[in-house]
Amino acid sequence: MHAAHNPFILYHPAVTLAYLVCVAVFTMAVPQPVYVALSCAGAVACSICVHGVRAGIRRAAWMVPLIAIVALANMLFVSEGATVLFTLAGRAFTLEGLLYGICSGGMLAAMMLWITSCVACVDSADIIELAGRTAPTIALMVTTVMRLIPQLVRRGRAVEATLAATPAAAPRTARERTSAHLRTTSVLMGWSLEESLVRADTMRARGYACGAARTAYRRHRIRRTDIVMLVTIALLAALCAPTAAIAVSQYSFYPHPPQLVAWWGYAPYVALVLVPVILSVRWWRICRQMC
Repeated sequence: MHAAHNPFILYHPAVTLAYLVCVAVFTMAVPQPVYVALSCAGAVACSICVHGVRAGIRRAAWMVPLIAIVALANMLFVSEGATVLFTLAGRAFTLEGLLYGICSGGMLAAMMLWITSCVACVDSADIIELAGRTAPTIALMVTTVMRLIPQLVRRGRAVEATLAATPAAAPRTARERTSAHLRTTSVLMGWSLEESLVRADTMRARGYACGAARTAYRRHRIRRTDIVMLVTIALLAALCAPTAAIAVSQYSFYPHPPQLVAWWGYAPYVALVLVPVILSVRWWRICRQMC
């Protein structure tokens, strides 16, 4: 699986949304080291399946500095724990604070990587179809953000390329580069605010929020395979819920974390986080059979 691929391409967009909700809930609600490690591994595997090996690893590379920053910040501000690593200015820095920070950083990094990977599997038309009638404002906000963020990045690169191509404005020193970045940010903010007013007038002129029911030009029908997949995700989530509750209740970072042991209760969560990998393998087998 070296190429980019949407693991949920054969299924209804509701399957992708249901899976994202399940993994997001367990990622943020289970601060237990094994579950956090499994969530990080599953998020990296999903990123590789969606974006390809090189792009997926490159997108996951920022998880390491993010986890390190959160871990150091937690060890700096939290001095609880029985194992003191060192003392500085009368303040104790504990191993338990570092471990809790690593766990918290892993939860945050895995959550962000899950969202970026799953959102890449749906487009604005899918979101409008799923939430256009029940929550039209939220659907419009999400689809607008999905378009504006890449547009903002492209415009920022265009502004910096223009400044670099102008000899008089090209930054040479670190101070000039910082000033150029601030100038680029100011230009992008003004550009975005002006265009937001134009976009609001355009939406009003097209009759948005006039009371008519929202429609979608792309309609997906829920098939039997979609129902089977939704039921499978729901069953895995139902199996993970009690085991995750047991794991959290039996583990505590302070004052001293207990020793982790192998446990069968991790198996349902392993199956849940590997759903994109299993679907990708199934898709590639289908492609080989067709070829």
